[in-house]
Amino acid sequence: MEYISVIVLVVSFLFLMGIGVPVAWSLGLSSFLTLTVTIATVPSATTIAQRMGTGLDSFALLAIPFFILAGEIMNKGGIANRLIDLAKAITGRLPGGLLYVNVIAAMLFGAIAGSAVAAASAIGGILGPRMEKEGYPRELGASVNITSSTTGLIIPPSNVLIVYSLASGGVSIAALFVAGYIPGLLVGFLLMITAAIFIKKNNLPAGKLTPIKELVKKFLDALPSLLLLVVVIGGIVVGVFTATEASAIAVVYCVVLSFIYKEIKIKDLPGILLKSSETTAVVMLLIATSMSMSWAMSSEDIPQSISATLLSLSDNKFMILIIINLILLFVGVFMDMTPAVLIFTPIFLPAVVSMGIDPVHFGIMMVLNLCIGVCTPPVGSVLFVGVGVARTTIAKVFLPLLPFFIAMILGLLIITLWPQLTLWLPSLFGL
Repeated sequence: MEYISVIVLVVSFLFLMGIGVPVAWSLGLSSFLTLTVTIATVPSATTIAQRMGTGLDSFALLAIPFFILAGEIMNKGGIANRLIDLAKAITGRLPGGLLYVNVIAAMLFGAIAGSAVAAASAIGGILGPRMEKEGYPRELGASVNITSSTTGLIIPPSNVLIVYSLASGGVSIAALFVAGYIPGLLVGFLLMITAAIFIKKNNLPAGKLTPIKELVKKFLDALPSLLLLVVVIGGIVVGVFTATEASAIAVVYCVVLSFIYKEIKIKDLPGILLKSSETTAVVMLLIATSMSMSWAMSSEDIPQSISATLLSLSDNKFMILIIINLILLFVGVFMDMTPAVLIFTPIFLPAVVSMGIDPVHFGIMMVLNLCIGVCTPPVGSVLFVGVGVARTTIAKVFLPLLPFFIAMILGLLIITLWPQLTLWLPSLFGL
């Protein structure tokens, strides 16, 4: 019966996705069909509805709508402009400096907003026209913007890491947040090295040398935005407030800062709230249906069977991690990040924990892996936003993207094989 359940789950999900049914509905319907293998239709439907409701009944999940709202306020409140100005001042006269600006600004903005889509939209919209004006290939600029925007999903605060904490059964959000810094910076560094190769090949122009006085001014302008990281992450790490409370503080901080910058008026708030509500609704529906699928799989003992199969393949923990990475790279091409984390964490985590792999390390590895998926067709949300902002096509940007994919995969390999790179900061803070 177990194998029949697996077949029904996989076939129904792929069929529904193949005919264009939205991901959330595909998850819920395939979960329902899987339960009907063992129990009657009406109880199956009732159970799925109950699991969707209880799946959202978590205090930690409140952080997601607050961080989404904070990101939307930052996007409209002039914070992105100030971070970009700071990044431009730092790069100075470096040839092709605007590509470095894109990566640095994406790390800064993504770290504050926690959204790759918001980073790709805000930074690409500002830097794209300037790159084109200075002779940068449009597809190259789009490639850098798309891939660098994902660093905000690893560098905290990150909604995906909160989702992983929920799916894992309670891995410390504070530990995950702190663990994300070094891997996120590593990926950003590898992307800048890749950009440097293109800069040399295309003889891209250098910027102007930034005087020390102007550099200090740009830093001071951006300092209130950067302090948000200190307030949010610092407060979580030292135990002043939880991640959920920190997300609410972030919203208040962003509202006050945006009014100080005079970039947002009272009349703008309803539109910002509506936009963030739309995004929250999509994310929460995905979480609800993903939780129902996770429960359906657990009730059929599917995760236990997959874990046993994985452990039978090798007794080398790094080989198991490589196999899981390959599976997740494939999954990430066809599935959005949030449902992928919620569905595959309960499947893979028991196997890796039984081999002595730290769940914090596994969580960072998993999120970094799935970051590659959001940059690939057919469901790559960041890819579509980045291409749209750059006014180009996926076909034109695909080849320039490949070297940056390789850089991200190299970063993933380093993080996978060198756990201490991820775990050093959490252990330093006693998390």
